Amino acid sequence: MDSQERSSEEAEGAKERGLVYVWKAGSCSVTPERLPGLSGKTVLQAALGIHHGLLLTEGGEVYSFGKLPWRSGPEEPCVNSPILENTLLGHNVITVAAGSFHNGAVTESGVVYMWGNNSAGQCAVANQPCVPEPQPISISDSETSPLLSVRILQLACGEEHTLALSLSREIWAWGSGCQLGLITTTFPVTKPQKVEHLAGRVVLQIACGAYHSLALVQCLPVQEMKPIPERCNHCSQLLITMTDKEDHVIISDSHCCPLGVALSDNQPENPVFCPSLETLEGKSVTGSQSEDCQKPLVEEHTLVALESDGASMLSSNNGQEDSGISSPGNILFPDKKEVKEYLISLADHSLNEGLEKNICTEPEQPSQEEQFSACIPGPPGTSTSALNSLVASCASAVGVRVAATYEAGALSLKKVMNFYGTPSSEPGSQSGSGSPGPEALKDSREEQVKLESMQGKKSSSLVDIREEESEGGSRRLSLPGLLSQVSPRLLRKVGRAKMRTVALTPTYSGEADALLPSLRTEVWSWGKGKEGQLGHGDVLPRLQPLCVKSLDGKEVIHLSAGGHHSLALTAKSQVYSWGSNTSGQLGHLNSPTTVPRLTKVCGEGVWSTAAGLDYSLFLADEEDFQPGLYYSGQETSTENNLYENSCTKSPVLLLSCSKIGYISNVIAGGDNCLVLVDKNVMGYIASLHELASTERRFYFRLSEIKSQVLRPLLGLDNLGNANTIQLLQEMASRFSKLCYLIGQHGASLSSFLHGVKEARSLAILKHSSLFLDSYTEYCTSVTNFLVMGGFMLLAKPAIDFLSKNQELLQKLSEKNEENLQLVEVLNALFFMPFGRLHNYARTLLKLATCFEVASPEYQKLQDCSSCYESLAVHLNRKRKEAEYTLGFWKTFPGKMTDSLRKPERRLICESSNRGLSLQHAGRFSVNWFILFNDALVHAQFSTHHIFPLSTLWVEALSEEAGNVNGLKITTPEEQFVLVSSTPQEKTKWLRAISQAVDQALKGTSDLILYGAGGNVPRQEPPISRSAKYTFYKDPRFKDAVYDGRWLSGKPHGRGILKWADGRMYSGTFRTGLEDGYGEYRVPNKALNKDDHYVGYWKEGKMCGHGVYSYATGEVYEGCFQDNMRHGHGLLRSGKLTSSSPSMFIGQWTMDKKSGYGVFDDITRGEKYMGMWQDDLCQGNGVVVTQFGLYYEGAFSTNKMMGTGILLSEDDTVYEGEFSDNWTLSGKGTLTLPNGDYIEGLFSGEWGSGIKITGTYFKPSLYENEKDKPKALRKLGILAVPPDEKWKAVFEECWNQLGCETPGQGDRWKAWDNIAVALTTNRRQHRDSPELLSRSHTQTLESLEFIPQHIGAFTLEKYENIKKYLIKACDTPLHPLGKLVETLVAVYRMTYVGVGANRRLLQEAVREIKSYLKRIFQLVRFLFPDLPEEGSTIPFLATETKGRRSFCSGKCDSRSESPEPGYVVTSFGLLLPVLLPRLYPPLFMLYALDNEREEDIYWECVLRLNKQTDMALLSFLGVQAKFWPGTVSILGENRKVSSNTKDACFASAVECLQQISTTFTPADKLKVIQQTFEEISQNVLETLQEDFLWSMDDLFPVFLYVVLRARIRNLGSEVHLIEDLMDPYLQHGEQGIMFTTLKACYYQIQHEKLT
Repeated sequence: MDSQERSSEEAEGAKERGLVYVWKAGSCSVTPERLPGLSGKTVLQAALGIHHGLLLTEGGEVYSFGKLPWRSGPEEPCVNSPILENTLLGHNVITVAAGSFHNGAVTESGVVYMWGNNSAGQCAVANQPCVPEPQPISISDSETSPLLSVRILQLACGEEHTLALSLSREIWAWGSGCQLGLITTTFPVTKPQKVEHLAGRVVLQIACGAYHSLALVQCLPVQEMKPIPERCNHCSQLLITMTDKEDHVIISDSHCCPLGVALSDNQPENPVFCPSLETLEGKSVTGSQSEDCQKPLVEEHTLVALESDGASMLSSNNGQEDSGISSPGNILFPDKKEVKEYLISLADHSLNEGLEKNICTEPEQPSQEEQFSACIPGPPGTSTSALNSLVASCASAVGVRVAATYEAGALSLKKVMNFYGTPSSEPGSQSGSGSPGPEALKDSREEQVKLESMQGKKSSSLVDIREEESEGGSRRLSLPGLLSQVSPRLLRKVGRAKMRTVALTPTYSGEADALLPSLRTEVWSWGKGKEGQLGHGDVLPRLQPLCVKSLDGKEVIHLSAGGHHSLALTAKSQVYSWGSNTSGQLGHLNSPTTVPRLTKVCGEGVWSTAAGLDYSLFLADEEDFQPGLYYSGQETSTENNLYENSCTKSPVLLLSCSKIGYISNVIAGGDNCLVLVDKNVMGYIASLHELASTERRFYFRLSEIKSQVLRPLLGLDNLGNANTIQLLQEMASRFSKLCYLIGQHGASLSSFLHGVKEARSLAILKHSSLFLDSYTEYCTSVTNFLVMGGFMLLAKPAIDFLSKNQELLQKLSEKNEENLQLVEVLNALFFMPFGRLHNYARTLLKLATCFEVASPEYQKLQDCSSCYESLAVHLNRKRKEAEYTLGFWKTFPGKMTDSLRKPERRLICESSNRGLSLQHAGRFSVNWFILFNDALVHAQFSTHHIFPLSTLWVEALSEEAGNVNGLKITTPEEQFVLVSSTPQEKTKWLRAISQAVDQALKGTSDLILYGAGGNVPRQEPPISRSAKYTFYKDPRFKDAVYDGRWLSGKPHGRGILKWADGRMYSGTFRTGLEDGYGEYRVPNKALNKDDHYVGYWKEGKMCGHGVYSYATGEVYEGCFQDNMRHGHGLLRSGKLTSSSPSMFIGQWTMDKKSGYGVFDDITRGEKYMGMWQDDLCQGNGVVVTQFGLYYEGAFSTNKMMGTGILLSEDDTVYEGEFSDNWTLSGKGTLTLPNGDYIEGLFSGEWGSGIKITGTYFKPSLYENEKDKPKALRKLGILAVPPDEKWKAVFEECWNQLGCETPGQGDRWKAWDNIAVALTTNRRQHRDSPELLSRSHTQTLESLEFIPQHIGAFTLEKYENIKKYLIKACDTPLHPLGKLVETLVAVYRMTYVGVGANRRLLQEAVREIKSYLKRIFQLVRFLFPDLPEEGSTIPFLATETKGRRSFCSGKCDSRSESPEPGYVVTSFGLLLPVLLPRLYPPLFMLYALDNEREEDIYWECVLRLNKQTDMALLSFLGVQAKFWPGTVSILGENRKVSSNTKDACFASAVECLQQISTTFTPADKLKVIQQTFEEISQNVLETLQEDFLWSMDDLFPVFLYVVLRARIRNLGSEVHLIEDLMDPYLQHGEQGIMFTTLKACYYQIQHEKLT
């Protein structure tokens, strides 16, 4: 609202805005006068009380004028020029309200200020009769803790009460009287309280009359409606009654609770209030506790009936079946005769005539709209009564006219007529005989209102009847109120549900409702109702808000409350009024006035109302869009000083008001009327009024079409096939949606005109996408309907209905020519809304001209205008396309039409002019090409083929190939050439097809760039695209559906292919075949499970690494080639629990096990490691069993056959011939554990008696008993040589690097392959759900740099290569990493479980050495500068720092080696990478192999460790000079005493213990070396002088350290180091130290303990 924000043009006009004119109320001839003393201030809002007024100006300042008795001070009580309310300065007030004698204001921060008369607590101040200055009041919600103050949006003041609407759309009330709607009996209420009855509902606006309150509430969305209770909450009567008469059933929901005014504690938030209020015999109705509510209204047998608004009858369709639910309150008449009698007995004829007039003047009541329910289930706008839902649910399925009857209570008609029927015809004569109760009512005015309401009750029925009679025609039912004789035919029809159900009130559309005012509203009223101002059809007060049922679905957008009357303004610019009509303030003379009725305002449409003390003002559009002000109320003429009072018959135009300018707001009070006027500077205001006025008229027209044309059409029978009906429904619902949006926009424009009128906050600008989308959607559905010939189909069944209403149709469609075809009228009618877009564009341009060209407003208006204009052009083009297509279908041969005609399909061009023909076509063949927006159709005599455009590629053929004017069409399964007759024809078709393909790929053509115009340069459709396609003849893909990327007619890129038999492939394709990474499923019918493959493909076949899970439960993980297992792979069969679980890992050739492999038969507890051929063990191999048997030798067809060696657990060895598994047969030697052996012929199975023919030898006792049997020394000779193992794994790695055979290939190509592998794998991981860990990502990033090798090879480069290898082996995405990972897997598979057999130790060590050799070959290939095994890298000068040799005093110049340097070995380079991963199974084997030795060693260690340090040192013979004198225990030095234990050489002991935590021999040797250095250090401290170790001195000390270190598996550690240490180290310093350790180990075993 800040004035600075305005652009300069607006600022000039601002002085001409918000001018205040005032005149005395009570006369039609008035002269409005400017209110003095407001120099140049723009007034935004005004409010009037009985004798005073408030003004709110643009700066948020508040002024008061008139009689202000509450102001203290010397000023005279009546102030003519406004005075500023200083208290409110600086608070930035946003809205003001005035009650009869008090005022309120709301600030920007939502705080309420009240001042004025406070006699009834209406200012929320306690014990103070009046409040002179504005005083802030606190409104806080007690339900929240801590207490939150409630922010207020809007205020309304009555005579003795005030209501406030909070930001959360709840009502707060204070003051006195039942009009507060609070659950209390103590008045005044000075602390604002929430009106609980409406809590949880969205209240849109509040209004206060003198003693009544109104609220405009948003309807509940359909899904939130609670199930309707069967019985009333208060009086427990049934809410719905069904009465069986002789020939028909009456369903009634007219129950209205007599206690409707009281509220019980357990009242739910949204009770079903009943539309009429009927007092049961003898029950009294207690009103609220304010003075005139206290007289209990006790009436005996009085029926206060609700009167209906008389507009709910449905236009008759001349016997066509549709149905209506009449509105509440129609009394049931058995036949017409009774009706006539009833009417005659009712009242004098003038009333009837009046009613008749009334009927004629209101033919177009909109109220049929929401109650039409034949085929339309109750939309959110319809009455939420239980009955409606009941009838809607059953009647909506029925096409028969089913009408519900609201019977007044259960009282029969006769009783009612006996009671009210009077013999005399004087209106209002009350015959005593009619009423059984002796007590007459005291208040005659009340009596009269009562009677009026009753007459209204009857007259309402009269209205229904008359209107229906006047429509004439042969009605099947005589009255809307009857559920006609229920015939069997009807019941059958009920049973047969129809599919035609479409809600014409759009369902809850969140977006539009959030941005624009909602039209789905209800009116709730409460307070005193003596004059009928509550609109419930009676004169009772209400303590609680109650819904005015008859206004349901009337789209009320604004409420005004006067002294004793109420006005409701609807979106259709009509006004309903009710309440006191003593001065004609309701704007009509119909009675009774206790229910809402339409006022008669002559203008185009009312868009603003104001209700004064006893008059009303209406602001309506005139012809020239300048608003005209109408007055309805007291008419005082002052001739000859005689005051004559009369009432206006209908609202009168106040001409003098039209001259003062464009009125934007009208305010009515007690004495005065006030208007706010804008002068029309530069046509800005006029354009805004024009936009608003035309939008409201447009809405009125759309509503008329909806209710007068669409509804009846939807209700017709035989509208053709289901398809057409569906299209019609879609069109109807889109039309409704558009209609609703226009209604909302009209309402929003009206409120926009009341406000600041900033161009940039126009909804049509801010939310343009809402409008553009709604129009586009509607256009799509209406053109679809047109294409399917919908309008022609409609014309037939609707001819009856339409010919009757010809004038109406012509009026609505604005077609005035004679002899128009029905179809054309309908066509024009439904395309009519699109013309509105041009109007928007024009008006926006007009508004733009009011601003400077440079201003942002101008730019925005200009852009938006072109958006609407271009949409209009675009939609017009859509219509033309649709009409062209329709014309084509009319001429097209019928048989094909049915299969080709689709709602969204549009014709682009076709070759009937022989402009296009198929190349090499037969002489007599007919080839007709039709291009639609989604397919190219090739039609021949009787057949046609459809080529979807999304998978169609077109290119022009070059001229020189002899293809003159040729177009090459490529589709997934065909290619053909089209030849056009002329080059022009060729370009036309090429362009048309390209555009159509482009359009089809982009999706809908509706997504035009608004404002871009139609001249976007057309680019060629992309060769690569996404599309869905079903193959129809390709032998491999027949009937398969492919959805994914394409390239020139072939699947290429990611996609999913599903075959008809259930197979499915999802992954990447290349030129039409599966290629790359993909997932494949094959259903296995027998097992009812899928085979499932995930992995790599090449040219349509599984190729590369993958995992195949068979339906049988087997899983193969490894390499494939040509759909077969080929290469290295692992096959798991069965779970551990299944019948024969087993595992194979090794080499495969063409789906068969072939080459080296390890097979673990878990059931038999055997593991085979050896050669395979054709799935059978063939060649050399080793078998170990869980019982410790070990066999190595030859196999043939899965059996041990040929020469072999068999060892049992106790070292019994058999060497010789075998014929079957574990079956000896032939020559051999059997050696026993003690060295005895038998030579000869053996036969029989091991373990179950063997026949022997041979010689027994006892070897010489003098041979060294340490010698193992020769056989044990020979182990491994008959096994597979280590280098023959896992060849496939290494080959795979070489292949990945691009080498055919190991070592042969281009190194740079290998590096490229590594880079490709890393990036593709990374990309694939990015798509997969499990994310890479951060460290993994860092590893991958560091691998992007290849270690450089230029110039001489130095140690630094060697270190770089070592670092690179460590990282590469860390990630399986790198080929080397993959290799290491696979090797680790196979190694563990081999040597874990049954394979943990001590006999396999040597085999395991050899295997590791073989790995090292082969990986080293790979590394040398990648880094050719790396010297070969065993060569030396020279140290640089800086690196040869003198290092003290350990055993000799001289500096070590490495005299042994000819040149100092670092020796390159595969051990040093690769063991750090490999060994940690293989350590567990390997160490296990060492531990098993050395078990006996280690047990002996450990026993000694434990025994010797019982001794104290001194004892042990002396026992071991350590020289006394080396004994430590003091030791540091926990940081303090202590002398070594005779009982000290575990203290000497503690640091060395600790150091040596770390040997178990390292993996590689090199690291273990370093630990030993450190231990020696620690010992030296200790001894140095003791001796305090330099000394040299001799081995004799050193050995006992070291032995002490080894004992104290208590290393359990020292033997295994020693043997591991011995087997795997670098060969060149054996004679160096570390070698000697290692030998010392080894010696210690043996020494301990053989130590004689004495």
